Amino acid sequence: MVSLVLVSHSRSLAEGLRDMVAQVAGDSVPIAIAGGTEDGRLGTSAPAILDAIRSVDRPEGVLVLLDLGSAALSLEMALEELTSGERERVVVSEAPLVEGAVLAGVQASLDADIATVAEAAASAASMTKLPR
Repeated sequence: MVSLVLVSHSRSLAEGLRDMVAQVAGDSVPIAIAGGTEDGRLGTSAPAILDAIRSVDRPEGVLVLLDLGSAALSLEMALEELTSGERERVVVSEAPLVEGAVLAGVQASLDADIATVAEAAASAASMTKLPR
């Protein structure tokens, strides 16, 4: 089963989102988070992201979703530390964090492959929130 890593500047946001995704996707989808700094401030940490990826690494793949710009810099540093085999299993999504994580979680719970899970997450970018 594809696993998810949720990266946010806020630990609280990451924890809440993990709970949300687990509620819609079920407990079978492995979800790890990397949020905030080690001392509890807002920010991101490459070592925390690396640990999160490795904690849910599966042969089926890991989809990483992130919030804001500098999270991408921390993620890039974490990806550089992965072995080539680990890196091949990681897909980074450009999806909006919350909506993308929920859609990805649902697809992962259906045992979809990494491409389908990533596509579901990406589709969140064009979702409308209010009826027209």
